[in-house]
Amino acid sequence: MSLFVAAFGFGLVSMSVIAIAAVGFTMQFGITNMINLAYGEVMISSAYVAYYLNKAGISIWIGMVVGALFGAAFSFLLNRIVYAPFQRKGTSYLGMVIVSLAISLMMANLLLPIVGYYSVSYQEGTGGLIRLGAIILTTNQILIIGIAVVVMLLIHGLLKYTRLGKAMRATSANPTLARNCGIPTQRVVDAVWLITGALCGLAGVVAALNSDSFAIANGAAFLITILAAAVLGGAGQPYGAMIGAVLIGLITELSAAAWSPEYKEVVAFGVLVLVMVLRPQGLLAKRGAMAAAG
Repeated sequence: MSLFVAAFGFGLVSMSVIAIAAVGFTMQFGITNMINLAYGEVMISSAYVAYYLNKAGISIWIGMVVGALFGAAFSFLLNRIVYAPFQRKGTSYLGMVIVSLAISLMMANLLLPIVGYYSVSYQEGTGGLIRLGAIILTTNQILIIGIAVVVMLLIHGLLKYTRLGKAMRATSANPTLARNCGIPTQRVVDAVWLITGALCGLAGVVAALNSDSFAIANGAAFLITILAAAVLGGAGQPYGAMIGAVLIGLITELSAAAWSPEYKEVVAFGVLVLVMVLRPQGLLAKRGAMAAAG
């Protein structure tokens, strides 16, 4: 029983990491209709940016901020230079998926000679141990959970109470009508890529910090769990992604305790397949990409 209690504690950390990443991924899709399969590679690239800063003696917490800024800038440029021109030419959704997959493969192969095959880790202590009943977590893990809670609250506030959030929801529901109503949809889309890119970069550093080590191959592994959480919650639903992250985080960690940690990604992929077969619309049925935020 103690093993499953410990796994539940690790699940709290995992779901925090997944939530940050999955909310960014699903917001990209919900507002821009872009399934960005390069998301995992942007995450791991941001993790390496923080790694090299940390290796130079800079605190990983500062590196985390820089990683988020890198993810924001990279995602913005990726959309402006690659995705947007294809979309303006009327490329189909499937075509855009193939484009993003090609970008993902290109990024992985460009990074490989730079960072190498070997695994690396941050030069940062885990901090002291904190006991919460039968659950024992490190200070870093508690901070990761805290960061995720703050980020989720900020996203909720953005979508519910700001003009930008209302413009994002309007652009998601009907871009043409939003444009005709005077909403600068291009600026909204740019803001979405910056915000979701920052979430992507932050998630990459947080995920790497929560791991003993990481390598370039982790980008693809990140994407599987993100897709599982996003699809489980409902494609295009930020709140659904939060729910999906909770379930995927707990399921994968509890399955690791019952089975083997090596198969956590397999379990996440299995959940993804089951959801696609049994409830393809996800737990929160899609009523428009961001309708649940209204």
